[in-house]
Amino acid sequence: MSKRWYVVHAYSGYEKRVMNTLKERIDLHQMQDLFGEVLVPTEEVVEIRDGKKRKSERKFYPGYVLVHMDMNDESWHLVKNTPHVLGFIGGTAGNPAPITEAEANEILSRVESGVDKPRPKTVFEPGEMVRVIDGPFADFNGVVEEINYEKNKLQVAVLIFGRSTPVELDFGQVEKA
Repeated sequence: MSKRWYVVHAYSGYEKRVMNTLKERIDLHQMQDLFGEVLVPTEEVVEIRDGKKRKSERKFYPGYVLVHMDMNDESWHLVKNTPHVLGFIGGTAGNPAPITEAEANEILSRVESGVDKPRPKTVFEPGEMVRVIDGPFADFNGVVEEINYEKNKLQVAVLIFGRSTPVELDFGQVEKA
């Protein structure tokens, strides 16, 4: 048998605890040969609070833990009897189905790329109204024209003396109106 990725449904908010408990139980029962990685898929997001950039982790599948394992009765029982685990996703209760290699690779590559370039927590849309909260245009309202997520910059059309003027601003200088 070769290991496949399975999705385990955990109580929301307990994903990390389930991951750590599962790893401890695998060691305790000496079943390392049946299990590979156990992970909670997260990506780093940057949010700006009080004018400061803060990095935080965001789960992109809240309530789920990914387990790379050989499925047999023993390994199934070990996972199923882990506290805060509701069960497996996919297949039947007694015979869970693994996710496809393509799905697993997509999730894993998203976890990898999420570490390299943190994504902003706030997502802006062209045409959306924003309020400038910092810089020379503070207290002006404007309309988002372009968004550059790589540079964390926005092109905002601000009304100055009755004329629409394009201004480049950092994500941290605006809030949704």
